[in-house]
Amino acid sequence: MVVSRASGTSGGGGYPSPNHGPRKDGLLPSLVVLHFTDMPSAAEARARLCDPEAAVSAHWLIAEDGTTEQLVDEARRAWHAGAGEWRGQSDINSRSIGIELANPGNRPYPEPQMAALEGLLRAIMSRWDIPPEGVIAHSDMAPGRKVDPGARFDWRRLALQGLSVWPEVGTGAEQGDPAAFLSHARAFGYPEAAPAKILHSFRLRFRPWGQGEVGAEDAGLAEGLARRYGSS
Repeated sequence: MVVSRASGTSGGGGYPSPNHGPRKDGLLPSLVVLHFTDMPSAAEARARLCDPEAAVSAHWLIAEDGTTEQLVDEARRAWHAGAGEWRGQSDINSRSIGIELANPGNRPYPEPQMAALEGLLRAIMSRWDIPPEGVIAHSDMAPGRKVDPGARFDWRRLALQGLSVWPEVGTGAEQGDPAAFLSHARAFGYPEAAPAKILHSFRLRFRPWGQGEVGAEDAGLAEGLARRYGSS
C-alpha cells in the first residue's frame, strides 16, 4: 500500500520529514540509492528519518509488508547518502533519490517489500529518466563506510526486470585478470578507495559468497560491467 506519492513539485510537498533542502547547482536526480534502515522496525526508522535532531532522511521508506511512504518530495535534496562518490561525481544527495528498506541488516527482504520496491523503482525511473545503471547501493558509493542494502539483497532480481544491472554471463568474460579488477571496478563507477574496500563493496552486490583475495571471477564480472556500462 502506498501511503503517499510523489508530488513533482519543487517545494516541501507536505511530506513528514523536515530534513531536506534544495538540490545544489540545479541538479536533477540521475541516481537511485538503495539503503537498509539498520533498525528493528519500520516505525522506529520512520521516527528517526523524520526527526529534525537526527538530520537524516530519505525520499521513500518501504516497510517489510510493502507499505510505502514518501517522506521527502523527490524534487528536494534528502539527506540519505552522506560522503561518497559514484562515477567521479560527489554530492550524491543532490544527484539521487534515496529509498530506505526496513531491515535491520541481517534478514532476507520479504516478497511484499521487494514487490513494492520494484513498482516504486519503475515509477521513479520513468519520472526522472534514470537508466538501470543509475540504481546503486549505498555501499557502492561509500566503500568501507557503508554496507547497505547488504549481501542478502537480490540485485539480480531487479536486473532481470531492467531495474538495475547485472554482469553479462556466457560471454567468456567470467574469468578475468585479477590485476585489472580495480581499474574495471572504477570504470564501472566505484570511487577511489582502498582496494580491499572496493572488493568488499563489489562482492556485497555481485558476488556475496566470495572470499579471500580478488580472484578471476571477481575480475571477469568487473570487466563485463566496465565494458557495458563503464564511464571510460
